[in-house]
Amino acid sequence: MAGGKVRKVFSRFFLVINCIIAGIFLIACLVPYLNPSTWWFMGIMGLSVPYMALLLVFFIFFWWVAKPSWSLIPIIALLIGWKQLSVLFATNKYETFTEKKDSTYLRIVDWNTRSFEGLSNKADKKRIDRATIPEAIMAQKPDIICLQEFNNSAAQNNLRRFKEFYPYHYFSKDFERRKQGYQAGCIIFSKYPIVDSGKIRFPGNSSESLIYADIATPKKIVRIFTTHLQSFKFKQEDYEGIEIIKNTENKTLPASKSLLQKMKLAYTKRGEQADIVRKALDHSPYPTIICGDFNDVPNSYTYFHIRKDWQDVFLTTSLGIGRTYIALAPTLRIDYILPDNNFYVQQFDLVDEDLSDHLMLVADLGIK
Repeated sequence: MAGGKVRKVFSRFFLVINCIIAGIFLIACLVPYLNPSTWWFMGIMGLSVPYMALLLVFFIFFWWVAKPSWSLIPIIALLIGWKQLSVLFATNKYETFTEKKDSTYLRIVDWNTRSFEGLSNKADKKRIDRATIPEAIMAQKPDIICLQEFNNSAAQNNLRRFKEFYPYHYFSKDFERRKQGYQAGCIIFSKYPIVDSGKIRFPGNSSESLIYADIATPKKIVRIFTTHLQSFKFKQEDYEGIEIIKNTENKTLPASKSLLQKMKLAYTKRGEQADIVRKALDHSPYPTIICGDFNDVPNSYTYFHIRKDWQDVFLTTSLGIGRTYIALAPTLRIDYILPDNNFYVQQFDLVDEDLSDHLMLVADLGIK
């Protein structure tokens, strides 16, 4: 008798927890429909979706054993949020990437090169040889290269490293130190002639922009966009603050406040930037591909608004979560290659060269 009462109390307790998690999950599933320039806090909730989904899957199995009829609660919640879940996990059969490129396809590389600084923030750690990154990219034999956080200077002429094989390029030069001859931003390299190009600077004091190049490929002109959307701009002390929060020390409140302020600014700006990017894509006169570091996960307003009904090469060809940013969490896919429906995706790969905090994206695309 007493055992039955205990089981009943525990069942009700877990039911309450299940309902709370289902509620949080469903609220977070509204993220793609709410522009973070107004609803910035919803962007943070969007980060919880994969973890809430895992907990709901756990409850399906739990209720299936304890009380099968209650398993409908997590099942219905997951079905309602299926659109958001479908962009988090690719379900294709795993196939090995063929390094030898078919000449009928365009091979595109997209990579945030982290300013050619390697993986360490520590000044006392020797930086990588800057020739290593161009060598790693050219080893893929791409036709078109889109890089974010690219820089060039008189002392470190990174443009020269690509010039022999990629005679055409368009460089955003978002940030310049003229005295030092230093320039930084996004860049598009091409084997084929660039017949037109342009830059759309994002509003405010942003040091980011959206650039495009119209490239005369052997089949037809295609427009390639690349961009680096507003990041959280976390510094070393912010990562230390995350550790403080994890360890619940007495400095938790100041650390949390600093992180929230940076996240609010980033989500607000990315909402505005996503609208600008989508408008530019809608006005493209050619078959179009956008590559870049969106600094946002797939179940975000940024991703859904920019992608719209276009293809995501990762979802089309791959298996798994597809993390592209190697710090903080195992679920951060924030770099993308999104072609419109004038293309078909032949193959795709994520390449970890251990040279940046982002993975390199490589895709072979055919023009319909």
